Amino acid sequence: MSAFCSMFSQLLKLFPRTEFQALVTRTHAERHARGFTCWGQFVAMLFCQLGRAHSLREICGGLRSSEGKLKHLGITAPNRSTLAYANEHRPWQLYRAVFQELLVRCQSAVPARRKFRFKNKLVSLDSTVIDLCATLFDWAKFRRTKGAVKLHCLLDHDGYLPSVVVVTEGKRHDVRVARTLRWDPGTIVVMDRAYVDYAWFGRLTTAGVFFVTRLKANAVYAVVERRRVPERSAILRDEVIQLTGAAATHGPQRLRRVEVDDPEKQRTLVFLTNHLDFGATTIAAIYKDRWQIELFFKALKQNLKIKTFVGTSANALKVQVWTAMIAMLLLKYLQLRSRFAWSLSNLVALLRMNLFTHRDLWAWLDQPFEGPPAILTTTQGELALG
Repeated sequence: MSAFCSMFSQLLKLFPRTEFQALVTRTHAERHARGFTCWGQFVAMLFCQLGRAHSLREICGGLRSSEGKLKHLGITAPNRSTLAYANEHRPWQLYRAVFQELLVRCQSAVPARRKFRFKNKLVSLDSTVIDLCATLFDWAKFRRTKGAVKLHCLLDHDGYLPSVVVVTEGKRHDVRVARTLRWDPGTIVVMDRAYVDYAWFGRLTTAGVFFVTRLKANAVYAVVERRRVPERSAILRDEVIQLTGAAATHGPQRLRRVEVDDPEKQRTLVFLTNHLDFGATTIAAIYKDRWQIELFFKALKQNLKIKTFVGTSANALKVQVWTAMIAMLLLKYLQLRSRFAWSLSNLVALLRMNLFTHRDLWAWLDQPFEGPPAILTTTQGELALG
C-alpha cells in the first residue's frame, strides 16, 4: 500500500515553499522576525479556516495535538502570544500575494464551457458588510454604536472565482472602489443600483467596457427608440433612451432600458445597459446571473471564519479575511479538480473531519464515501513442530 501524508499536508503542497518564500521576501514579511516563520503563521491561519477553530487557543491546541503529522512540513505549533503578535505585525499584503498566485492556478483549471454564447468576459461587482463590535474594533468606525468593514469583490463568471478583492472601512461607498478598477475592452460588468454613477458609466463606455445594472426610479430620460420585444417572453419594453437630467452632461449619449416582468416576486425589473446589440432576453439573463455573487458571499460567511475574528487589530483582521479568501479559492480548486459533484458546504464539512486522515486527497475527492484500500500484508508461515 502506498503511504500518504495527511490530507491537510497534501493541501499545503499546493503552495510550493519556494514560491511562498519568494512572496515573503517580496513583501518583507519576515523583517526582524525571530523563530516563528511566515510559513508557520500561514499554516496556522489556514487551519483556522479549514478546521473551523474559533480562537487562538483552538488553533494552537489543534495544531499541537496533531504536531506529529506536521513535522515533515518543518513547523511546530506556535504559542498563542506568538501567533497573536505575528497576526498583528506581519503585513497582510503577503496573504493577498498568495491569493493572487493561487488564483492563476484556479483559472487554469476552469473548464472551457460557457453559460452564454457570447465570448465577452462577464464579471459581477458587489460588496458585503462584515459587522464588528465597536468597542473591540474601535478603528473600524461605521455607526455610533457599531463597527464594520466592507469586503468588495469582483466575481469572474468563468468558474465563479473572486478575481479582485478589496477590504475597506465600512463607510467607504461602493462606487469609490469601483472607480479604481480597470477592465479590458469588451468586458461586461454586472452590478446593482448601488453603483449607478452616470459620469463613471460614461468613462466605461469610452473605454469600451459594457455594464448591466438596475435603473433608478428617479432617473430622468427621453425615449429615442422603441424596439420590438420577443413574443411569449417576460420582456415588457425594450427602449433606447437618452438621459435628460443633470447627469446627461457626463453620462453616455445613448443607453438601453429593458423592462422585465418577474412573476415569482410579482414585480417589474428595469435594467440599464450601454450594450445596444444583445437581445433583451440576454440582458435579463446576464443580470439574473449576478445572483452568483450573492451566493458567493453567503457561502463565504457560512462556511469560513469571516464573521468572528481571533485578533482585533486592523492587520490581524485583514490577515484572517485574506486567509478566508485563500481557503475559498482552495475549495473552488478542489471542486474543479474533482469528478464528484461536491456542494461547497459538504466539501467543507467532510474535509474538516478528515484534515489529518492519511489518505490520497485526490482519490478521496473523487470517491469520498469509499473506504481506503486494504493494507497488503505477507502471509505468516506456520512454525513446524517436531
